[in-house]
Amino acid sequence: MAGATILDARYEKVRQEGRVQDAAVLLAVGVNQEGKREVLGVSVSLSEHEVHWRSFLQRLVARGLSGVELIISDAHSGLKRATRAVFGGVPWQRCQCHLQRNAQAYVPRRSMKASVALDIRAIFNAPDRQEADALLRKTVVKYAQDAPRLSSWMEENLPEGLTVFAFPQNHRRLIRTTKGLERLNREIRRRSRVASLFPNESSCLRLATAVVMEISEDWQTGRAYIRWEPDSE
Repeated sequence: MAGATILDARYEKVRQEGRVQDAAVLLAVGVNQEGKREVLGVSVSLSEHEVHWRSFLQRLVARGLSGVELIISDAHSGLKRATRAVFGGVPWQRCQCHLQRNAQAYVPRRSMKASVALDIRAIFNAPDRQEADALLRKTVVKYAQDAPRLSSWMEENLPEGLTVFAFPQNHRRLIRTTKGLERLNREIRRRSRVASLFPNESSCLRLATAVVMEISEDWQTGRAYIRWEPDSE
């Protein structure tokens, strides 16, 4: 069982049919009933297309994944479609760190970047959803004239990062981004840097699996990541 499930992917260089290609390492981490993180699965494919994510998620369900109350990921189109297909009724939290980075592509002037980042951070750090929505509306209006593309992007995309407000305040910091699996990505990157190029997908999967099994064991024997007690407020 995994109350919250974090999904992400990183890319490694793999030789396939005589060519060097970027292979996607698909990762799933859950936070179980004891509040501890555990690696739910790892897979390697030649893309993040929906078919690969859907197959990956379906295998997790077939192996017993249940009780998912929140999906946390970025907004990759293949991943979004796959999660809707496999976990249709489960709320989705778009990673707030990814949203912050995505927003910068719509900022028309360098001098505005810091201000935009602060405004978005204020929305994400609001005490409740009502205040977050109010700040979002105010921010959309603020940039409507000087940065209309940014304003429209904010109005359409930032609400996807506010799902977390439906959860207790003392849980939000840990379930509002994909940072819960940062250590996996960092350690895979450290180990794969030595290889630089994998001869095939299987060799890449073997290394990634060995890394995540070590870290998952550390998580299971360590202290809780989240304490699921009701919010004290």
